Amino acid sequence: MVAWAKQGHDAAFRELVRRYERPVFSLLYRMVRDRALAEDLAQETFIKVLNGIKSYRPEFKFSSWIFKIANNAAIDHLRRKSIDTLSLDGAPSAETPDQVRATSLQLGDRAESPLDEVESRELGTAIERAIARLRPEYRSCILLRHVEGYSYEEIAETLDLPLGTVKTYIHRARNELRGYLDDRRE
Repeated sequence: MVAWAKQGHDAAFRELVRRYERPVFSLLYRMVRDRALAEDLAQETFIKVLNGIKSYRPEFKFSSWIFKIANNAAIDHLRRKSIDTLSLDGAPSAETPDQVRATSLQLGDRAESPLDEVESRELGTAIERAIARLRPEYRSCILLRHVEGYSYEEIAETLDLPLGTVKTYIHRARNELRGYLDDRRE
């Protein structure tokens, strides 16, 4: 499919957009936390993909290449503007209750009391705000690792970073998050 798109076949490119529009949007939405902005950044990503498809090298995974373009678009935007939060309520692409549950950050057990649920929500909001305070590079690594479930190696490939850098960013991000959430420890 990618080879056809590289040769200029519009139908092949449309198929690539169809396959990757939700995952790209999901990553962008989690980064910028604004649906309209994520849609704009996704469109920008696909324009860059269309304009740069001839430079794509097939020895690399196409998904890593397109996610790197999307991630860079989000980081560029975040460097220009500050951002508020990350959704704890599941991926924007989740269509069923099971998908929402599967992509949500779980903060408490299912049998919690109403008070426990409120405390969990408050903790979730605190975590959202703490993640929003991270440097964009740290935030993207944390989101890819703990929300999207990527391995360190997949993150390194997606972001085109050395594996050691990814591990360092995640370690530093966790330390910063620990500091931001220190008052929440019990």
